[in-house]
Amino acid sequence: MAPPGTKIIASNRRARHDYAISDSIEAGISLLGSEVKSLREAQVQLNDGFARFRSGELWLEGVAIAPYGFAVGFGAHEQDRPRKLLLHRAELKRLSDQVDRERVSIVPLAMYFKNGRVKVELGIGKGRTKADKRQSIAAKDAQRDIEREMGRRNKYNR
Repeated sequence: MAPPGTKIIASNRRARHDYAISDSIEAGISLLGSEVKSLREAQVQLNDGFARFRSGELWLEGVAIAPYGFAVGFGAHEQDRPRKLLLHRAELKRLSDQVDRERVSIVPLAMYFKNGRVKVELGIGKGRTKADKRQSIAAKDAQRDIEREMGRRNKYNR
């Protein structure tokens, strides 16, 4: 997840279930003042978010940041507007090539404050099919059973 020493605003646990995440990167995000104030109140929804390339830039779409209650009229923002992600040119090029070549998706995994700035952790991975999801759930259940038995064995073998 987010690096230690950061304040997590929101996390997208569903993304790890729906996608086989192979890599993750940290990106800055271009926001308006009222959006930052809403984020300080944790008024964000990451579940439907995704990143898309448009004219050589990476944009975060589908992320809903609720309007700040005290920002009315000129100071307010659109809830579902696309937001520009801030990455170095080399990272953008590498990601663009990877998306084109391997047909992977880029989804937000977490949003957090790091040194007073909002950062987004992006996951790069392929979508899972229903069978893949079932296999991962079965593997997690088996691992949980193993850990439970090991705990019981350690408890009675002292």
